[in-house]
Amino acid sequence: MRGLGPGLAARRLLPLRLPARPQRPPGPRLSSGPAAVGAQERAMDEFLRRAVPATPPYELREKTPASAEGQCADFVSFYGGLAEPAERAELLNRLAQCFGVDHGQVAEQSAGVLQQREQPREAAVLLQAEDRLRYALVPRYRGLFHHISKLDGGVRFLVQLRADLLEAQALKLVEGPHVREMNGVLKGMLTEWFSSGFLNLERVTWHSSCEVLQKVSESEAVHPVKNWMDIKRRVGPYRRCYFFSHSSTPGEPLVVLHVALTSDIPSNIQAIVKEYPPSETEEKNRIAAAIFYSISLTQQGLQGVELGTFLIKRVVKELQKEFPHLGTFSSLSPIPGFTKWLLGLLNSQAKDHGRNELFTDSECKEISEITGGPINETLKGFLSSSEWVKSEKLVRALQTPLMRLCAWYLYGEKHRGYALNPVANFHLQNGAVLWRINWMADLSLRGVTGSCSLMVNYRYYLDETATNSVAYLGSKNIKASEQVLSLVAQFQKNSKL
Repeated sequence: MRGLGPGLAARRLLPLRLPARPQRPPGPRLSSGPAAVGAQERAMDEFLRRAVPATPPYELREKTPASAEGQCADFVSFYGGLAEPAERAELLNRLAQCFGVDHGQVAEQSAGVLQQREQPREAAVLLQAEDRLRYALVPRYRGLFHHISKLDGGVRFLVQLRADLLEAQALKLVEGPHVREMNGVLKGMLTEWFSSGFLNLERVTWHSSCEVLQKVSESEAVHPVKNWMDIKRRVGPYRRCYFFSHSSTPGEPLVVLHVALTSDIPSNIQAIVKEYPPSETEEKNRIAAAIFYSISLTQQGLQGVELGTFLIKRVVKELQKEFPHLGTFSSLSPIPGFTKWLLGLLNSQAKDHGRNELFTDSECKEISEITGGPINETLKGFLSSSEWVKSEKLVRALQTPLMRLCAWYLYGEKHRGYALNPVANFHLQNGAVLWRINWMADLSLRGVTGSCSLMVNYRYYLDETATNSVAYLGSKNIKASEQVLSLVAQFQKNSKL
């Protein structure tokens, strides 16, 4: 399998085959027109009333109704036969709206708790009243999900169902508090089922099965794998690739982490994904740093479940076992959204009579002379493509302003007090330090158009990660290096938003 002849041919890229949806059983179908839509909703509600198990009385809460397994199997079968996203979205919307919490029961049990508090009795009586209230607050669809999880392939089905729900929300097919609440309930259940104790850490090598190598290649969302020689290099000497699997999907990568073993912390991705390692045989004295350069979630239904955080922690322990002397851990991360953010600023300033608050006067003059026009308009055109990196003069002229703008984007732009950039938010939650911003670090089309060629190192000082994480999550404080803070200071001095 390691040669370039028959072994390589045996590993040719296989087409991705998704399981066909089973033939849909009789049930409601979407139609057009107000009357048809109303009939559709009534028919769908009737189907759900038959398929969603009723919530057992409190006294029987630990017993599984005899009919639950068959009802849940009917739901899975019917849902699997819905071919259109709009059909699945409508079913999930009706499930969220009509099969949630019984508010009458909640009011009744709440009154019972208040009554017990006003009449001094034994603590056990009050505790049981509170337990009855907790039980009443459980939505009916949670019981459906719970029973489905016990079916063969049930957990996998629920992961896909949540992926469909997230897609429907993104496409505005479903909206509202009931849908958001159901998504939160399902996410909480998946978080419990996919907690770190139930996950298996597996390493990928060139000797791994073709299926695993294929899945790892297809799941690579940060730096796409071009061919089998590319994946061979990424799992070969001075490289490590790990993934988490789960007992519900054995051998199936849920989240994949790629690591480069280097002598120092690299400042560009070309050195990792394009250049060959120093030798075919690893020499431990050449390895001083572990670089996390790609982490990809393969199951969209597990968004928000902390798989990536746990994976990095487990991989650090594995690497420390293999290389006891290893003390430097860092990411080399993309900055998705930076170009979009910058273009938005340029666009708004262009509309405001050519106002410029991003660049100094000397920078405006130099860039305008190179681009041959007003800085806001011409830069919008250049930065929307990858052609500008071919101009050495423009690359030099943009380095200083884009570096400080990027520093502010990562450090100063916030969403609810936390870093706006999702990759920054992920690493900062883990306790990493915003350590170094790198110019001309990713010259791929995606790197240039998505983040103006910039990348960033988030460095993991293992003895400080817990403290940094608490400070970020609790006080929203970002730990940054002197380089980043200096760039932020330059932004505050030379740029205005």
